[in-house]
Amino acid sequence: MTPALLALLLTVATPAAAGIPWQDWTDDVFARAAAGERFVLLDLGAVWCHWCHVMEETTYRDPEVVRLVGERFLAVRVDQDLRPDLSNRYEDYGWPATVIFDAQGREVAKFSGYIPPPRMRSLLQGVIDDPSPGPSVRPESALVAPESGGLTDAQRAELESLLVTRYDVEHGGWGFAKKFLDWDGVEWSLLRAREGDRGAERRARETLDRQLQLFDSVWGGVYQYSDGGVWENPHFEKIMQFQTENLRIYSLAYAQTREERYGQAARDIVRFLRGFLRSPEGAFYVSQDADLVPGEHSADYYALPDAARRARGVPRVDTHLYTRENAWAASALVAYWAASGEESALDDALAAARFIVAERALPGGGYRHDARDEAGPYLGDNVAALRAFLSLYAATGDRAWLARADQVVAFITRRFRHEAQPGFVTAAATAGLSPRPQRDENVLMARLANLLWRYTGSAEAREAAEHALRLLAIPELARRFSTAAVLLADHEQRGEPLHVTVVGRRNDPRARELLRIALAHPVAFKRVELWDRRDGPLPRPDVDYPVLDFPAAFVCRDGRCSPPLASPSELDRRLSP
Repeated sequence: MTPALLALLLTVATPAAAGIPWQDWTDDVFARAAAGERFVLLDLGAVWCHWCHVMEETTYRDPEVVRLVGERFLAVRVDQDLRPDLSNRYEDYGWPATVIFDAQGREVAKFSGYIPPPRMRSLLQGVIDDPSPGPSVRPESALVAPESGGLTDAQRAELESLLVTRYDVEHGGWGFAKKFLDWDGVEWSLLRAREGDRGAERRARETLDRQLQLFDSVWGGVYQYSDGGVWENPHFEKIMQFQTENLRIYSLAYAQTREERYGQAARDIVRFLRGFLRSPEGAFYVSQDADLVPGEHSADYYALPDAARRARGVPRVDTHLYTRENAWAASALVAYWAASGEESALDDALAAARFIVAERALPGGGYRHDARDEAGPYLGDNVAALRAFLSLYAATGDRAWLARADQVVAFITRRFRHEAQPGFVTAAATAGLSPRPQRDENVLMARLANLLWRYTGSAEAREAAEHALRLLAIPELARRFSTAAVLLADHEQRGEPLHVTVVGRRNDPRARELLRIALAHPVAFKRVELWDRRDGPLPRPDVDYPVLDFPAAFVCRDGRCSPPLASPSELDRRLSP
């Protein structure tokens, strides 16, 4: 990114809400509230969020709201990207999410989205008048894992049926109020399409095609979602998770279908990442704001061409450098490199991962969230790092990445394993709020620890994968959107990965191209390794490969391995159905 562009990105700042002395969330927040005989008002938002800006400019500048908050509330404002522990706890409520606690840490009220000033005045006064928990606060039900440990056949059938019935036949995509790429739903559907399911193929292609309407045709990148049950009303924020999951899925779809529009979509995301979210260090920033001017809808702005946009300014970029977002970027860029053959994408992935290792490492093999964490560490950063390290081991054959993956699983098991029930918690307790497991993080833990076990034979990794899957088998969690996430984790633990080993030297271009062809094969669950004999035996030497004087790939399925495949075309034919 050029200095001039960086300066433009930093010109649009979010003004502080006038009159309310916002404080940070700390472990003593409820003690401070009790000392002042106050409630705690938590405003949990995002720096990229349009309605957060609107609420800041209207509701929190209303004189009566300012008075009520000042007299009876300890006001706490939190950037949810900075605090994954609070973000995961209240992810169903926003953003913005508004949570009111009493001084003992008991939830009194929870609200989702923008609250206009008159309603906020009424809500605050209502809490003051009657501090008993309102109807928005429902008691938490205990999560009881089934004795079977994993999904039953009946559960699998139910989850597959739910995935089909939740599909919007009229408009395409999963979900009806908001439209966005359900990456797990598309990945599962592409998997089923390879098995001959034409309905799944139609759902995957239709969703991918409709999602193209949420791409920024000028700068590249993808907007978060479209509102109103249609694809034509985008919210313009560009968030790293949506960039990277779209990049990963469009790369997978391009590798599977060879449809140029999917390849172009992937290239457009990479163009945005490099142009707007890449830091001078080669790491990646978090997001770009939805608004040029906070609180003002930007549809007219995003309809402009490049020069006209820049003449008016550039929406703010959140320049934090989080482990999680950089790991997401690294994994997605490896998938793009494999599908496209663009070597610079692998270089970008390596730069992001090396930043994590150099700048965010903790003693014991784990990784913190930011340069300095307010809380943490967090499971999300570490499971994302695990995915990046496994991706880079497969892409390079460098065993240092596999060793880091093994260390991360050990760190996660020590730090985040929930002993009282299955699964792994997001973080330790914060301000007296008990730790909780989050489903999506446990989906990734189940999938990635299982893959690590396939690479190394680690009993600790296998047990961690099973521990996460037991949480996902709890019916009320399994049925949540998207059921495809749980189906993918279950499918991979029950099956065997595609196994491809390239025997050759890491610096041999022929060996590297064979490795890329293997990684480009559109199966997410695969064990792909480059074996340079100078490194000694493979981490899990379960196949005895012959000594050859040329690079070759071996494809192993169902207990049998192919003869040596010396050319990319031979390997591609062998991998094809």
